[in-house]
Amino acid sequence: MALLLMVENTERGQLPIITSSSFPSLEFDDAAKAVSYIQEMYADATAFLRDRFLDVMKGHKPEGRYRGFYPEVRVVITTHAHVDSRLSFGHFSEPGTYFTTITRPDLFQAYLTEQLRLIIENHGVCVEVSQSNTCIPVHFAVGETTVIEQENEDPSTPLRDLFDVPELADIDDAIVNSMWLHQPGGEGPLAPFAAPRVDYSLARLSHYTATRPEYFQNHVLFTNYQFYMDEFVAYAMKAIADPSSGYTMLVEPGNVEHTADGPTGKPATKLPQMPTYHLVREGGGGITMVNIGVGPSNAKTITDHIAVLRPHTWLMLGHCAGLRNSQSLGDYVLAHAYVREDHVLDDDLPTWIPIPALAEVQVALENAVAEVTSLQGYELKKIMRTGTVATIDNRNWELRDQSGPVQRLSQSRAIALDMESATIAANGFRFRVPYGTLLCVSDKPLHGELKLPGMATSFYKRQVSQHLLIGIKALESIREMPLERIHSRKLRSFDETAFL
Repeated sequence: MALLLMVENTERGQLPIITSSSFPSLEFDDAAKAVSYIQEMYADATAFLRDRFLDVMKGHKPEGRYRGFYPEVRVVITTHAHVDSRLSFGHFSEPGTYFTTITRPDLFQAYLTEQLRLIIENHGVCVEVSQSNTCIPVHFAVGETTVIEQENEDPSTPLRDLFDVPELADIDDAIVNSMWLHQPGGEGPLAPFAAPRVDYSLARLSHYTATRPEYFQNHVLFTNYQFYMDEFVAYAMKAIADPSSGYTMLVEPGNVEHTADGPTGKPATKLPQMPTYHLVREGGGGITMVNIGVGPSNAKTITDHIAVLRPHTWLMLGHCAGLRNSQSLGDYVLAHAYVREDHVLDDDLPTWIPIPALAEVQVALENAVAEVTSLQGYELKKIMRTGTVATIDNRNWELRDQSGPVQRLSQSRAIALDMESATIAANGFRFRVPYGTLLCVSDKPLHGELKLPGMATSFYKRQVSQHLLIGIKALESIREMPLERIHSRKLRSFDETAFL
């Protein structure tokens, strides 16, 4: 491997900087070739950092400070001419120079190829691929299988003096939060996330779910009960045993792969914070299901990280408190609006911003309820209401003075209360990921109907299977929609990135 040696000022003992191979900047009018070049650059830089890191771990004397750089993609638009903007992505609205750094091109190959293809075709331009000035932190280069721990570390040369480490200044949500606006004729972001932000989330996903990012599918279900996960596993095992289902594998925590031929690997020795299972289909068309546990903090945490994978849909299937006396335990609530009292996103997405219902997702969910329950039209209203869902951050809100909360709930016309749905919908809105919510009424605290242990067990056994099947059916119908239909323009702001 060719190395470029750059010797800097060593008067204060500063080590020379040794970088990976140097690659020339090239222009491409073929998206697949551009992505292939990105893969070559990234593989060279990360292999160099991994090799040098292992050398240091083995006690070899370092030759200097080792450095690799993320690939960068840059596009120059010189005209105000409009293109077909029915797509919510794949085009620019203003002339200028747009760029982004890229990581894990192996994982994002299909995504990158499609996004670059649209830009090349829509604007008739070439894309430029080069080495960026953004360093790859060694933590992200070595991969999840290597433990970064230096034994007998020389205190005069700590590890961070030899390699670049993650810098929080490079890991933020300025782009998706619309804090980095493009200036006409100037530079702007090409993608919603820069490479360090993506790498950070990929590492977090492995940590929270005990599954590798490459197993995540394009359609995601969130729940707050393990009952749903158990039912999902049972459904998935039947699906992979049926060749006509299109599903090929179930992956469980610990990266255990279940196929029709049996399991491969060993399960995780202990469940991760958010147990996750992936029902895999070719091209990422399967379903990932995550047990986020209870509370808006968990809901924000996991959606912050799954968002970098650019999924096509995520849905919340959970339980809620029914707020109307006309509701019965087991009824469904299809959220078409949200009252946000979860507070975890207030700094990123002010509460005065409306979170709209997405017609395509709403219709898919309502049709799935009708299909699974065999109820249609007016009869469907017996078991499902469409309305406002309130999400709060205090599970025991009933123990405080109820006059304030109850008045606000009544004024908002809320029909259900939970702790996660508005957070997941709001983060979907913020990250431009289509979202939806279908909840099941499990108690009615304002009307004296509380879950007792025996009642809850019976209720869960009866209702969870049907509720889960509705979610799966809805995602399967959304999967068949064209991307330009499900990725609605109502999720895009005035000044958007060309990448989805």
